[in-house]
Amino acid sequence: MKKALFLDRDGIINVDHGYVYKKEEFEFIDDIFTVCIDAQTKGYEIFVITNQSGIARGKYTVKQFDELSLWMTSVFKSKGIVISDVYHCPHHPDKGLGQYLKACECRKPEPGMLLKAEKEHNIDLEKSVFIGDKVSDMQAAENAGIKNRILLVDRYNDNDAVIAQRIKEIIQASLYIR
Repeated sequence: MKKALFLDRDGIINVDHGYVYKKEEFEFIDDIFTVCIDAQTKGYEIFVITNQSGIARGKYTVKQFDELSLWMTSVFKSKGIVISDVYHCPHHPDKGLGQYLKACECRKPEPGMLLKAEKEHNIDLEKSVFIGDKVSDMQAAENAGIKNRILLVDRYNDNDAVIAQRIKEIIQASLYIR
């Protein structure tokens, strides 16, 4: 079984400008490539795990999300980093439209996306790492059995009940990826 580095997207990979779906609006976080190269060198496969309520709200389409994801992973590839897969949840329990208006098992804090990655890629979740910027990211990781959780703090409300390594800058994540 493989170990994985799971990354939230908005706020971890890119600056969260709100409902980002165009590459012209996509701004990579300083040092994310350094953290990923470090993790890859340590034997981690890298995955993106992201809630995308902008799809549910009708702000952009799955196709637009997929096009941006292909572009994003190609930028990583140009830096020597392989993103093994991108998982997204297009649902929202009360602000979604049509088929996307639903409570689901994939929307963080639920662990559905992580469990799907585990199954599809033979991942050992106990040996994996999750980096996120929201309490719901840490809850999803905990719900999936990921013990090494790294929370980038200061942007959103923190919750002292959530067990995680807390960092103020993404580069500090490398200290906790072993």
